Amino acid sequence: MAAREPDLSGRNSSSVSPTGSAGLRPVPGDGPGWHSRRYLPHYDAPGAVQMVTFRLADALPGTALSAIAASGPSDAERHARLEAFLDAGHGSCALRDPRIAAIVRDALIHFDGRRYRLLAWVITPNHVHLLVETLAGYPLSSLLHTWKTYTALEANKLLGRRGAFWQADYYDRAIRDERHFRSAVEYIHSNPVRAGLVSRPEDWRFSSAASAIPSTGTGREARAPGGTWH
Repeated sequence: MAAREPDLSGRNSSSVSPTGSAGLRPVPGDGPGWHSRRYLPHYDAPGAVQMVTFRLADALPGTALSAIAASGPSDAERHARLEAFLDAGHGSCALRDPRIAAIVRDALIHFDGRRYRLLAWVITPNHVHLLVETLAGYPLSSLLHTWKTYTALEANKLLGRRGAFWQADYYDRAIRDERHFRSAVEYIHSNPVRAGLVSRPEDWRFSSAASAIPSTGTGREARAPGGTWH
Protein backbone atom coordinates (compact mmCIF):
# COMPACT_ATOMS: atom_id res chain seq x y z
CA MET A 1 0.00 0.00 0.00
CA ALA A 2 1.36 3.42 -0.91
CA ALA A 3 2.57 5.57 1.96
CA ARG A 4 0.08 8.18 3.07
CA GLU A 5 1.61 11.62 2.89
CA PRO A 6 1.85 13.23 6.33
CA ASP A 7 0.60 16.75 6.88
CA LEU A 8 3.64 18.83 5.91
CA SER A 9 1.94 22.05 5.01
CA GLY A 10 3.35 24.43 7.62
CA ARG A 11 2.64 25.60 11.17
CA ASN A 12 -0.06 23.93 13.21
CA SER A 13 -1.10 25.07 16.67
CA SER A 14 -1.93 21.50 17.65
CA SER A 15 1.64 20.30 17.02
CA VAL A 16 3.42 18.71 19.96
CA SER A 17 6.94 17.76 20.95
CA PRO A 18 8.20 15.30 23.58
CA THR A 19 9.35 16.62 26.95
CA GLY A 20 10.31 13.43 28.76
CA SER A 21 8.32 12.68 31.91
CA ALA A 22 6.35 15.89 31.45
CA GLY A 23 4.72 14.46 28.33
CA LEU A 24 4.01 16.58 25.26
CA ARG A 25 3.74 20.29 25.09
CA PRO A 26 2.02 22.24 22.29
CA VAL A 27 4.20 23.71 19.56
CA PRO A 28 2.90 27.29 19.35
CA GLY A 29 1.76 28.71 16.03
CA ASP A 30 3.76 31.88 16.72
CA GLY A 31 6.08 33.40 19.32
CA PRO A 32 9.28 32.00 20.88
CA GLY A 33 10.96 29.33 18.83
CA TRP A 34 9.77 30.56 15.45
CA HIS A 35 12.19 32.26 13.07
CA SER A 36 12.64 32.76 9.35
CA ARG A 37 15.67 31.93 7.23
CA ARG A 38 15.30 33.81 3.95
CA TYR A 39 12.02 32.28 2.78
CA LEU A 40 10.28 29.80 5.09
CA PRO A 41 9.16 29.93 8.74
CA HIS A 42 10.94 27.41 10.98
CA TYR A 43 10.42 26.20 14.51
CA ASP A 44 13.39 25.46 16.79
CA ALA A 45 13.03 24.14 20.33
CA PRO A 46 14.91 21.44 22.30
CA GLY A 47 13.06 18.13 22.22
CA ALA A 48 11.00 18.95 19.14
CA VAL A 49 10.66 16.10 16.63
CA GLN A 50 10.84 17.48 13.10
CA MET A 51 10.50 16.08 9.61
CA VAL A 52 13.00 17.95 7.45
CA THR A 53 13.50 18.14 3.69
CA PHE A 54 16.44 19.77 1.94
CA ARG A 55 17.33 19.52 -1.71
CA LEU A 56 20.08 20.14 -4.23
CA ALA A 57 20.40 23.66 -5.59
CA ASP A 58 19.27 22.64 -9.10
CA ALA A 59 16.55 20.18 -8.08
CA LEU A 60 13.74 22.73 -8.27
CA PRO A 61 14.23 25.63 -10.73
CA GLY A 62 12.37 28.90 -10.26
CA THR A 63 9.96 28.16 -13.11
CA ALA A 64 8.91 24.94 -11.40
CA LEU A 65 8.43 26.74 -8.08
CA SER A 66 6.18 29.30 -9.76
CA ALA A 67 4.11 26.56 -11.39
CA ILE A 68 3.80 24.67 -8.12
CA ALA A 69 2.80 27.82 -6.23
CA ALA A 70 -0.10 28.28 -8.65
CA SER A 71 -1.03 24.62 -8.86
CA GLY A 72 -3.72 24.36 -6.21
CA PRO A 73 -5.67 26.18 -3.51
CA SER A 74 -4.19 24.26 -0.56
CA ASP A 75 -0.72 23.81 0.90
CA ALA A 76 -1.21 20.04 0.82
CA GLU A 77 -1.86 20.07 -2.94
CA ARG A 78 1.13 22.30 -3.61
CA HIS A 79 3.36 20.15 -1.44
CA ALA A 80 2.22 17.00 -3.22
CA ARG A 81 3.18 18.55 -6.56
CA LEU A 82 6.52 19.65 -5.20
CA GLU A 83 7.29 16.12 -3.98
CA ALA A 84 6.20 14.64 -7.32
CA PHE A 85 8.52 17.04 -9.15
CA LEU A 86 11.45 16.09 -6.92
CA ASP A 87 10.74 12.38 -7.29
CA ALA A 88 10.84 12.79 -11.09
CA GLY A 89 14.60 13.32 -10.74
CA HIS A 90 15.21 16.81 -12.14
CA GLY A 91 18.58 18.54 -11.96
CA SER A 92 22.04 17.02 -11.70
CA CYS A 93 20.91 14.38 -9.18
CA ALA A 94 24.42 14.40 -7.71
CA LEU A 95 23.23 12.28 -4.78
CA ARG A 96 22.78 9.38 -7.20
CA ASP A 97 26.57 9.04 -7.00
CA PRO A 98 27.11 6.64 -4.07
CA ARG A 99 30.26 8.52 -3.06
CA ILE A 100 28.28 11.73 -2.60
CA ALA A 101 25.37 9.97 -0.90
CA ALA A 102 27.85 8.36 1.51
CA ILE A 103 29.25 11.79 2.41
CA VAL A 104 25.75 12.98 3.31
CA ARG A 105 24.88 9.77 5.18
CA ASP A 106 28.06 9.91 7.25
CA ALA A 107 27.46 13.57 8.10
CA LEU A 108 23.91 12.82 9.26
CA ILE A 109 24.89 9.95 11.56
CA HIS A 110 28.16 11.44 12.83
CA PHE A 111 26.71 13.22 15.89
CA ASP A 112 23.60 11.05 16.23
CA GLY A 113 22.89 10.56 19.93
CA ARG A 114 25.12 13.45 20.98
CA ARG A 115 23.75 16.58 19.30
CA TYR A 116 20.43 15.15 18.10
CA ARG A 117 18.59 11.85 17.68
CA LEU A 118 18.23 10.76 14.06
CA LEU A 119 14.97 8.80 13.95
CA ALA A 120 14.58 8.06 10.22
CA TRP A 121 16.26 9.25 7.02
CA VAL A 122 16.56 8.73 3.28
CA ILE A 123 18.92 10.19 0.68
CA THR A 124 17.43 10.24 -2.83
CA PRO A 125 19.13 11.46 -6.04
CA ASN A 126 18.21 15.12 -5.56
CA HIS A 127 16.88 15.60 -2.02
CA VAL A 128 17.04 14.35 1.58
CA HIS A 129 14.22 13.58 4.02
CA LEU A 130 14.92 13.01 7.70
CA LEU A 131 13.13 12.79 11.02
CA VAL A 132 15.16 14.26 13.87
CA GLU A 133 14.70 15.02 17.56
CA THR A 134 16.66 18.11 18.56
CA LEU A 135 18.61 18.35 21.82
CA ALA A 136 19.38 21.36 24.01
CA GLY A 137 22.18 23.54 22.65
CA TYR A 138 21.84 22.30 19.07
CA PRO A 139 18.91 24.01 17.30
CA LEU A 140 17.67 22.62 14.01
CA SER A 141 18.92 25.63 12.06
CA SER A 142 22.46 25.02 13.37
CA LEU A 143 22.30 21.32 12.49
CA LEU A 144 21.18 22.06 8.94
CA HIS A 145 23.90 24.67 8.53
CA THR A 146 26.57 22.19 9.67
CA TRP A 147 25.29 19.30 7.54
CA LYS A 148 24.88 21.38 4.40
CA THR A 149 28.12 23.34 4.72
CA TYR A 150 30.28 20.28 5.32
CA THR A 151 28.65 18.08 2.70
CA ALA A 152 28.67 20.83 0.06
CA LEU A 153 32.39 21.38 0.58
CA GLU A 154 33.21 17.67 0.40
CA ALA A 155 30.89 16.97 -2.54
CA ASN A 156 32.19 19.90 -4.59
CA LYS A 157 35.73 18.81 -3.87
CA LEU A 158 35.01 15.27 -5.03
CA LEU A 159 33.15 16.47 -8.13
CA GLY A 160 35.74 19.10 -8.99
CA ARG A 161 33.18 21.90 -9.06
CA ARG A 162 32.29 25.15 -7.32
CA GLY A 163 29.12 26.97 -6.49
CA ALA A 164 25.94 26.23 -4.57
CA PHE A 165 25.37 22.55 -3.90
CA TRP A 166 22.21 22.77 -1.74
CA GLN A 167 19.24 25.06 -2.00
CA ALA A 168 19.64 27.85 0.56
CA ASP A 169 16.58 27.01 2.67
CA TYR A 170 14.98 23.83 4.00
CA TYR A 171 11.48 22.64 4.87
CA ASP A 172 10.58 21.41 8.35
CA ARG A 173 7.40 20.17 9.96
CA ALA A 174 6.86 19.53 13.68
CA ILE A 175 5.51 16.06 14.51
CA ARG A 176 2.26 16.18 16.50
CA ASP A 177 1.79 12.71 17.96
CA GLU A 178 2.64 9.03 17.56
CA ARG A 179 0.32 8.55 14.59
CA HIS A 180 1.93 11.50 12.82
CA PHE A 181 5.37 10.11 13.71
CA ARG A 182 4.62 6.69 12.19
CA SER A 183 3.14 8.30 9.10
CA ALA A 184 6.27 10.42 8.65
CA VAL A 185 8.54 7.36 9.01
CA GLU A 186 6.53 5.48 6.40
CA TYR A 187 6.60 8.49 4.09
CA ILE A 188 10.39 8.84 4.40
CA HIS A 189 11.13 5.16 3.89
CA SER A 190 8.72 4.88 0.95
CA ASN A 191 10.22 7.81 -0.97
CA PRO A 192 12.52 5.68 -3.21
CA VAL A 193 9.55 3.40 -4.00
CA ARG A 194 7.33 6.34 -4.98
CA ALA A 195 10.15 7.63 -7.18
CA GLY A 196 10.40 4.27 -8.95
CA LEU A 197 13.96 3.63 -7.79
CA VAL A 198 13.29 0.34 -5.98
CA SER A 199 10.32 -1.92 -5.33
CA ARG A 200 10.75 -2.11 -1.54
CA PRO A 201 11.95 0.54 0.95
CA GLU A 202 14.59 -1.78 2.41
CA ASP A 203 16.18 -2.18 -1.03
CA TRP A 204 17.31 1.46 -1.11
CA ARG A 205 20.87 1.55 0.20
CA PHE A 206 20.89 5.09 1.55
CA SER A 207 17.99 4.90 4.00
CA SER A 208 17.34 3.91 7.59
CA ALA A 209 14.99 1.28 6.12
CA ALA A 210 17.93 -0.55 4.55
CA SER A 211 18.82 -3.97 5.88
CA ALA A 212 22.55 -3.19 6.05
CA ILE A 213 23.81 0.23 7.11
CA PRO A 214 26.92 1.31 9.07
CA SER A 215 26.94 0.19 12.71
CA THR A 216 27.49 3.80 13.81
CA GLY A 217 24.17 4.82 12.31
CA THR A 218 20.58 4.12 13.24
CA GLY A 219 19.14 0.63 13.14
CA ARG A 220 16.85 -0.67 10.44
CA GLU A 221 13.72 0.24 12.35
CA ALA A 222 13.04 3.89 13.06
CA ARG A 223 13.50 4.75 16.71
CA ALA A 224 10.79 6.40 18.75
CA PRO A 225 11.51 9.91 20.05
CA GLY A 226 12.98 10.33 23.53
CA GLY A 227 9.78 11.64 25.08
CA THR A 228 6.53 9.79 25.66
CA TRP A 229 3.63 10.33 23.31
CA HIS A 230 0.23 10.84 24.96
